[in-house]
Formats: sequence, structure tokens, C-alpha cells
Amino acid sequence: MSGELHRIESQEGFEVFRHAYRAAIKEVRTKIEILSEDFAVRHDYNPIHHMERRLKIPASIEEKLERLGKEVSIESAKDNIFDIAGIRVVCNFVEDVYTLADMLIAQNDVKLITKKDYIENPKPNGYRSLHLVISVPVFLLDGREEVPVEIQIRTVAMDFWASLEHNLRYKKTKEIPARIDIELKACAEVSATLDKRMQKIFNELNTIE
Repeated sequence: MSGELHRIESQEGFEVFRHAYRAAIKEVRTKIEILSEDFAVRHDYNPIHHMERRLKIPASIEEKLERLGKEVSIESAKDNIFDIAGIRVVCNFVEDVYTLADMLIAQNDVKLITKKDYIENPKPNGYRSLHLVISVPVFLLDGREEVPVEIQIRTVAMDFWASLEHNLRYKKTKEIPARIDIELKACAEVSATLDKRMQKIFNELNTIE
């Protein structure tokens, strides 16, 4: 039935629950923007190309809870899902990815929950990105709440590959042939090589007085 509320969406307190995650996205986005601007002032260079944000829709929350074999409820979502709020940060170069991550984690009100480095250890399909799950304090009417946010930090080249790979793979109803998997992974390797070459050029230019 069109317009029908999902189970979790119809539970009492759902809007307050979602608001906390929206607020956490704003908090983290502001932190990253301030760090980026401060870095630009000090080094005459902005490491961030652009940012995107995402809040999981109720259907996605329910689907993930069911896949995990967990109760479909607000409390269960809080306890078991750490990517309800998400931010993707696209940087210019690989070194920028780690610089930004280090600056963010160093803040005393940011708690690192998990770190997965798919740049040093790419996924089998060639996917590269640095994934952090952090928690930040959000101050609401009924007090302070620690809210998790997933942050994906990657380069322009990594983002280009990941976006097109996703479109190519998931827009098709038929199974992807093995040779296409191999070709997509090869493209990821080319992208990684390009990242390394561009980083080298950037570093060399910075040594020129």
C-alpha cells in the first residue's frame, strides 16, 4: 500500500530518534568544514574536494535489522546499526584522506568506534576508501546523547570508480559475468595507480620554491 508507514517509522519516538542522527550529521559536517578551512588558512590548500551526507530511510533500517536477525525497533537500531547517519568526504589526494581522518579523530569530543582501511587493504572487487565510525555528542532537550556517524573518506579517483562501479553492477538485473568483474577490478587498479602518480606530482610541486 503506497504511503504506508514502515514498522519502525510508526513507533513512538521515531522522529526524535531520526532528529538525533540528523543533528549528528550537522555536528560532524561542521567539524570537518572548520578543520578544512583552518588547514586552508595555514597551508594555502584545501584537502577536501566535496562532501555528501546521507540518513538511512526507515525501509533500509528495517532491512538491515532483519538481515542481522535483530528486533525491528528503535532501541535495536541504536544498538546494532552504526551507519544510520553517514558522511562521504571526497579528498584530492591519498595523503589528504589520512590527514583529515587524523585531525578529526584527534578532537577530544570525538570517539573512534571502528576504523576500516580499504585503501591499504582494498576489498576483493577493488573498492578503496577509509571508513570510520565515530560518535559525537548531540545536545537535545532531554540531555546529551552520543550518536554514531559513519564517515567514508576517499579520493576523487576512488569516488569516480566506486560511483560508476555501483551503477554498472546494480542497475543490471542479470548476473555480472566474471570477465566484467575482472575488468572492473583492473579499472580500480588503474585508478589507484593514477592516485599515486598525482600524489607524487603534487608533492614534487610543493618542493618548488
